[in-house]
Amino acid sequence: MNQLTMHQAVQEDVERLAELRALVLYDDLTRLGRYDEVKVRERFRNTFDPEYTWIIEVEGELVGCVALKPKLEEMLLEHFYIHPDYQGRRIGSQVLNMLLKRDEVRGRRVTLNVLQGSPARRLYERFGFVLDSEDEVDVFMSVQVQ
Repeated sequence: MNQLTMHQAVQEDVERLAELRALVLYDDLTRLGRYDEVKVRERFRNTFDPEYTWIIEVEGELVGCVALKPKLEEMLLEHFYIHPDYQGRRIGSQVLNMLLKRDEVRGRRVTLNVLQGSPARRLYERFGFVLDSEDEVDVFMSVQVQ
């Protein structure tokens, strides 16, 4: 198992995480005909909130990030990006397992969206996320955490 640690992001992380997002989403967005060099980073910058974002590191090296934001009655899981060189090593499973066990998540619904055709959907399904709705680009999913 990888030696994984997570720590809260700070505002100064925004650019390196926007770059990570562009790298991680490149293949899926290109396949969907939606990749835009500027917008892929802007969307991250516009929704980045360091208070609810964690940096994921393996042996001290940045490998990803994830955000879990409170919304009225639910939690929004977003910006869950693992560097392509580290995908397939169960890092996403470890992170999701930790997040879904947090006290503030217990008893709440967690929502997310994933790009159509993204392999990440299988990860979410393994953790009990179910389809709520979808369109030609996005799949919207949720799970009720006990």
